[in-house]
Amino acid sequence: MADKKQPELGLNDKKKKKKPTKKSAAAAALKGRGEGELMQLVDQNFLEYASYVIRDRAIPHLDDGLKPVQRRIMHSLKMRDDGKFIKVANIVGYCMQFHPHGDASIAAALVNLTNKRYLIEPQGNFGNVLTGDPPAASRYIECRLTDLARTQIFNKQLTEFIPSYDGRNQEPVTLPCKLPLLLMLGAEGIAVGLATRILPHNFIELLEQMKRHVQKKPLQTIYPDFIQGGVMDPADYEDGRGRVKVRAVIEKKDKSTLVIREVPYGTTTESLIASIEKVARSKKIKIRAISDYTAEDVEIHVVLSPGEDQDKAMQALYALTDCENSINSNIMVIHDKRPNEMTVPQVIKHNAVRLKEILGLELELEKARLLDQYHHKTLVQIFCENRIYREIEDEKTYEDVQQAVLLGVNKFKKLLRRKVTIEDVEMLLGIPVRKISLFDIEKSKKEIGDILEALKEVEKNIKGLTRYTTKYIDGLIDKYKDQYPRRTRINTDGFKEISIRDVVSSSFKISYDKASGYIGHAVRGGEALFGCTALDKVILVWKDGRYMLSPVMDKLFVNKDLIYAALYDRNKQMTMVYTATSMNYIKRFTFGGVIQKKEYRLSPEKSRVVMFSDQPVEKVWVKYKPAPRQRVNQQIFDMENYAVRGAKSKGNQLSSKKIHNAWPHEPRGWTEEEIDPDAEILDL
Repeated sequence: MADKKQPELGLNDKKKKKKPTKKSAAAAALKGRGEGELMQLVDQNFLEYASYVIRDRAIPHLDDGLKPVQRRIMHSLKMRDDGKFIKVANIVGYCMQFHPHGDASIAAALVNLTNKRYLIEPQGNFGNVLTGDPPAASRYIECRLTDLARTQIFNKQLTEFIPSYDGRNQEPVTLPCKLPLLLMLGAEGIAVGLATRILPHNFIELLEQMKRHVQKKPLQTIYPDFIQGGVMDPADYEDGRGRVKVRAVIEKKDKSTLVIREVPYGTTTESLIASIEKVARSKKIKIRAISDYTAEDVEIHVVLSPGEDQDKAMQALYALTDCENSINSNIMVIHDKRPNEMTVPQVIKHNAVRLKEILGLELELEKARLLDQYHHKTLVQIFCENRIYREIEDEKTYEDVQQAVLLGVNKFKKLLRRKVTIEDVEMLLGIPVRKISLFDIEKSKKEIGDILEALKEVEKNIKGLTRYTTKYIDGLIDKYKDQYPRRTRINTDGFKEISIRDVVSSSFKISYDKASGYIGHAVRGGEALFGCTALDKVILVWKDGRYMLSPVMDKLFVNKDLIYAALYDRNKQMTMVYTATSMNYIKRFTFGGVIQKKEYRLSPEKSRVVMFSDQPVEKVWVKYKPAPRQRVNQQIFDMENYAVRGAKSKGNQLSSKKIHNAWPHEPRGWTEEEIDPDAEILDL
């Protein structure tokens, strides 16, 4: 089949252009920005930086629940641990051998970790998480590991070490932690392209769920627990992928006083009081005084104005201030050297499996230690009890001595559990003569029997690792359950939605005094315009076409040219007639979205508003100023002919004649006009 001949294109013929695809557009963009060595260097460095921030700074590791700086702090404390308190400044300086950043970041992380109360015991002023007070300088405060951290986090034999940033030291990749630290401590971090926010949970509840998983029972739902206390609505928590609402605990002291006893997570007494004062200044809650008596426990007294309803004021505090907070949760962790998003049950299961694995490894290490101990003590007993040391008296060389001891001991190899090595022979030859002469066979047998009993128990635990892990968790629960009770109460019924308008107590009358040019609820005299609450917004329109949205004002100067003031309704339909540059316009519009305290224009500069109405308008009656040879002196415009547009629209042209006045309704004395047939028509 012959190929079809393609038509030749002339100089003026146009080729059909292909629509660029997303892929080709992206390639073009890359090509446009350059593909040189500098761009490759920037790309590579950015990827390395992003990876570093994600893995080595902002996101905690799933295995031990710690960020790198926290892990280095704990490692530093362990290396310097002697049971005594250590200056925080010394720990910061020692930690700088492992952490390639400034001392301020280490000190801040150490204080934060200490205030979480599980791992580090403080001495001195470490600040106050309730009030927001800062800590003292690191040279004045001291700390040390808690018993919980000392016994449950470290094991040098199970820790993988890597060189520090300068290669001079070794630091742990992760710690062999047997605690569910990730959910105990919580974490917040922002990295390149992702962030994490893990809410803290109750230690004992986490242990109980780990126990259930070890026993192959279904997990129960658990919720966050905050050191600040408060009351929580966990309806939207979704196993760590949603959010919780936390409220302060507010009590009634007397008829006019409310007492705040606990603050929500993420706030302090200082920030809470600031939010209450802000609401009080805006007249949304009538408050006479606020007093802070916080010491060891939170105690903020809010004295209400006379006649204020306590229940209504309490609801207003929840609705309008930081007495209620909504806290989002997003569990992002480092697992298998990359970021992973997880849920609370997934983290608990991983912690339970890791605990069982670590306990198994520790049992294997203990078994190896006991076997070594049994081997050495049995060798010494054989060597001394059977007087094998006498067999070396006639030997001439050291090698013959070693062989004599080796042969003598091997006669009793049935008593041993592994082969005798040259190192064992060296150990036997190193026993002092005094120790051999005073050797107590009965004591040695008892010690070997004790070792065998311990070894038997260890082997039993290795075979029944599930039972041993369960027993281990029970031991932690019994030891620490009184020390770490739940602090945040859970409201299973959820918080009832609060209508802000129902709880705002203040109501005002907005007045406008045209003589002085002031408007507001504090203006005395003048015309009362409308009533409002502190939540309302007021829209103001001036004669020159300017308009502005304002919160309810005490007293605001607006001059004498104000033509309209009302409660703001973004969807309410307005009708307006104005004159600009020798032309008259008419427009129907809605204000729509407006930024507060920013001036806008309904008409161009140097224009004049002739009529403005917020009522439904069917027709507009316009009367013109008389002019020579003018045939039409008045007109009626049907508003159905004009579309409703935005506030910034110019509107529709009416006429070039000068307007005397315009009305949104038929004015008094309006009559049908007789048109002079000899007059010249001037309409455009």
